[in-house]
Amino acid sequence: MLSLAMKAGKVVSGEFQTEQAIKGGSAALVIIAEEASANTQKKFRNMCAYYKVPHLVYGTKEQLGRTIGREERSSVAVCDRNFAEKIAAMLTEPCGMERSVDQCKGKKSEKCK
Repeated sequence: MLSLAMKAGKVVSGEFQTEQAIKGGSAALVIIAEEASANTQKKFRNMCAYYKVPHLVYGTKEQLGRTIGREERSSVAVCDRNFAEKIAAMLTEPCGMERSVDQCKGKKSEKCK
Protein backbone atom coordinates (compact mmCIF):
# COMPACT_ATOMS: atom_id res chain seq x y z
CA MET A 1 0.00 0.00 0.00
CA LEU A 2 2.91 2.34 0.76
CA SER A 3 4.38 1.76 -2.70
CA LEU A 4 1.00 2.53 -4.27
CA ALA A 5 0.80 5.78 -2.30
CA MET A 6 4.32 6.62 -3.51
CA LYS A 7 3.32 6.04 -7.15
CA ALA A 8 0.32 8.30 -6.58
CA GLY A 9 2.67 11.04 -5.35
CA LYS A 10 1.30 10.99 -1.81
CA VAL A 11 4.52 10.04 0.02
CA VAL A 12 7.59 12.10 0.87
CA SER A 13 10.74 10.50 2.22
CA GLY A 14 13.90 11.47 4.03
CA GLU A 15 14.26 13.50 7.17
CA PHE A 16 14.09 16.96 5.60
CA GLN A 17 11.02 16.35 3.42
CA THR A 18 9.25 14.46 6.23
CA GLU A 19 9.88 17.35 8.59
CA GLN A 20 8.57 19.85 6.03
CA ALA A 21 5.41 17.77 5.50
CA ILE A 22 4.75 17.62 9.24
CA LYS A 23 5.30 21.34 9.79
CA GLY A 24 3.37 22.24 6.64
CA GLY A 25 0.35 20.24 7.75
CA SER A 26 0.31 17.88 4.77
CA ALA A 27 1.49 14.75 6.63
CA ALA A 28 -1.32 12.37 7.63
CA LEU A 29 1.01 9.62 8.93
CA VAL A 30 4.73 9.41 9.64
CA ILE A 31 6.59 6.09 9.59
CA ILE A 32 9.99 5.97 11.30
CA ALA A 33 12.41 3.08 10.81
CA GLU A 34 13.09 0.99 13.92
CA GLU A 35 16.83 1.31 13.36
CA ALA A 36 16.77 5.12 13.00
CA SER A 37 18.98 6.79 15.59
CA ALA A 38 17.50 7.53 19.00
CA ASN A 39 17.85 11.25 18.26
CA THR A 40 15.93 10.92 14.96
CA GLN A 41 13.17 8.86 16.59
CA LYS A 42 12.84 11.35 19.45
CA LYS A 43 12.80 14.32 17.06
CA PHE A 44 9.97 12.86 14.98
CA ARG A 45 7.99 11.57 17.98
CA ASN A 46 8.10 15.03 19.57
CA MET A 47 7.31 16.81 16.30
CA CYS A 48 4.39 14.47 15.57
CA ALA A 49 3.03 14.97 19.08
CA TYR A 50 3.27 18.76 18.78
CA TYR A 51 1.65 18.92 15.33
CA LYS A 52 -0.80 16.10 16.19
CA VAL A 53 0.32 13.78 13.38
CA PRO A 54 0.05 10.01 14.00
CA HIS A 55 3.30 8.10 13.72
CA LEU A 56 4.51 4.52 13.68
CA VAL A 57 7.92 2.99 14.32
CA TYR A 58 8.10 0.13 11.87
CA GLY A 59 10.58 -1.82 9.75
CA THR A 60 14.18 -1.17 8.84
CA LYS A 61 15.64 1.66 6.81
CA GLU A 62 16.18 -0.76 3.95
CA GLN A 63 12.57 -1.99 4.06
CA LEU A 64 11.15 1.55 4.04
CA GLY A 65 13.38 2.57 1.15
CA ARG A 66 12.73 -0.54 -0.90
CA THR A 67 8.96 -0.25 -0.39
CA ILE A 68 8.92 3.19 -1.99
CA GLY A 69 11.52 2.35 -4.64
CA ARG A 70 14.38 4.33 -3.15
CA GLU A 71 17.53 3.73 -1.14
CA GLU A 72 17.47 3.44 2.64
CA ARG A 73 15.12 5.89 4.36
CA SER A 74 14.79 6.50 8.08
CA SER A 75 11.45 8.30 7.77
CA VAL A 76 8.56 8.69 5.37
CA ALA A 77 5.40 10.78 5.53
CA VAL A 78 2.12 9.76 3.91
CA CYS A 79 0.33 12.90 2.74
CA ASP A 80 -3.10 11.47 1.98
CA ARG A 81 -5.52 10.68 4.81
CA ASN A 82 -7.14 7.69 3.06
CA PHE A 83 -3.80 6.06 2.27
CA ALA A 84 -2.63 6.86 5.81
CA GLU A 85 -5.63 5.15 7.40
CA LYS A 86 -5.17 1.99 5.32
CA ILE A 87 -1.42 1.84 5.89
CA ALA A 88 -1.79 2.38 9.64
CA ALA A 89 -4.43 -0.34 9.79
CA MET A 90 -2.22 -2.76 7.88
CA LEU A 91 0.84 -2.07 10.04
CA THR A 92 -0.91 -2.06 13.41
CA GLU A 93 -3.51 -4.80 13.00
CA PRO A 94 -2.03 -7.98 11.50
CA CYS A 95 -5.36 -9.82 11.81
CA GLY A 96 -7.16 -7.34 9.54
CA MET A 97 -9.01 -5.29 12.17
CA GLU A 98 -8.89 -1.63 11.21
CA ARG A 99 -8.61 1.52 13.28
CA SER A 100 -8.66 5.12 12.14
CA VAL A 101 -5.39 7.04 12.03
CA ASP A 102 -6.61 9.14 14.97
CA GLN A 103 -6.60 6.02 17.15
CA CYS A 104 -3.10 4.98 16.10
CA LYS A 105 -0.63 5.59 18.91
CA GLY A 106 2.57 4.73 17.04
CA LYS A 107 2.91 1.22 18.44
CA LYS A 108 2.53 -2.14 16.78
CA SER A 109 -0.28 -4.24 18.22
CA GLU A 110 0.17 -7.71 19.60
CA LYS A 111 -0.19 -10.56 17.15
CA CYS A 112 -3.68 -12.00 16.88
CA LYS A 113 -4.26 -15.19 18.80
